[in-house]
Amino acid sequence: MAKKKSSNPLGPQQIVIADRGWVYVGNATECSDRVTITSARSIRYCGTARGLGELAESGPTATTKLDPIGTVVVPMRAVIGIIACKSAW
Repeated sequence: MAKKKSSNPLGPQQIVIADRGWVYVGNATECSDRVTITSARSIRYCGTARGLGELAESGPTATTKLDPIGTVVVPMRAVIGIIACKSAW
């Protein structure tokens, strides 16, 4: 069994971009062949002028659409990218 990383260098929340158009925000933990996202929400609509980078920098806007989904496990082969969030979500 693979060990979980004890601390997350990316910060408290991350935006995880997965294949097939899925984009999540939550507390992501990498574990060898997968990323587990707890307190996850699916980002259905950014609602920003500058895309995901703006969300990571400033948090959701009044027009951002988020769908709560709990815990998501994404295989590493399906992860396109992970963006650390600077602001509190």
